[in-house]
Amino acid sequence: MSDRLNRLMPKAGWVAAVIVLLALPLYVDGFWLSAGLVAMAAAVGAVGLTLLVGAAGQLSFAHAFFLAVGAYGYACFSGEPGAATLGLGLPPALGAALAIAVTGALGLAFSPVASRLRGIYLGVASLSLVFVGQHLLHNLTGVTGGFNGRDTPMFTLAGFDVTGSEPPVTVAGVPFGATERLWYLGLVALAGAGVIARNLLRGRTGRALRMVRDSEVAAAVLGVDVRRSKATAFVVSSMFAGAAGVLSALALDRVVPDYFGLLLSVEFLAMIVIGGLGSVGGAVTGAAFVTLLPIVLARYSGVLPLVADAGSGGVDAAVLARFCYGAAVVLVILIQPDGLAGLGRRLRARLGPAVPSLQEST
Repeated sequence: MSDRLNRLMPKAGWVAAVIVLLALPLYVDGFWLSAGLVAMAAAVGAVGLTLLVGAAGQLSFAHAFFLAVGAYGYACFSGEPGAATLGLGLPPALGAALAIAVTGALGLAFSPVASRLRGIYLGVASLSLVFVGQHLLHNLTGVTGGFNGRDTPMFTLAGFDVTGSEPPVTVAGVPFGATERLWYLGLVALAGAGVIARNLLRGRTGRALRMVRDSEVAAAVLGVDVRRSKATAFVVSSMFAGAAGVLSALALDRVVPDYFGLLLSVEFLAMIVIGGLGSVGGAVTGAAFVTLLPIVLARYSGVLPLVADAGSGGVDAAVLARFCYGAAVVLVILIQPDGLAGLGRRLRARLGPAVPSLQEST
């Protein structure tokens, strides 16, 4: 009975979490739903990066570049034709799929470099993509809108306007507008990313990636195509980043070049280190921490001590948040190398034996 209870507890926890996430739009205001959407978009990208860095051992700073390709690719494919910026007027679902495909194609184009380098050498090489991307985003004004960026096209699915309020939908007396509808789209995208990543890690591809990470020589001796595995990890990671870029564009309602700078790539690395390298759940948790921390601090900056107003020259919420998750990265490396995911496993291991003892005593 106790073994069965131990097996059911994690499943019950997942069911409870799903119910809470599905019910949040009924009880939470638009501000927190918007923040959650941004966090879910970041989580999709973090899951892809943990496959590359945590599972395959390939350091990359290019994640911001691939997010930009996904975001602007969707804007171009699904944007209105004849506008000031390029728009092909394709159905939004098709535009999103093409944006992800283009991101994967660019990852494939860079994969010969990724398959020949590793560690800091690949990290330095991948920096070039961010710098080239920033130059193109600021100067291809007919495509990107330049410094001011461009609006995100509406997302419709089977005639249903996800990013609008038509047709009107009311659930339990709560009108579902764009934010509430996008919330469920974000949940579907995050769930899909998690399932795909977990299946990859548990299958033959995941075992090959971990072997390459631990020892390329040993992996080659055992018959693993090292270069192909490293290239595959880079392409898959870039496609996850493309999907995160599309979701970010929808959540933010506008894409601007400065958002996709080097700092964003560093933040993604912080997400997966804090969450635990190679862990899908850890990547989601780390993404939520890094993304929501500055939003929460900005929300309550008026009542928090030592937090200055934005633009005042002091330590504002954004700067304080960077200090906080920078310190978190250092603490994780020194004290908890496997991140929040490892901490969660240890807590479950400690609580697990306590459940049978309680059961036996009754």
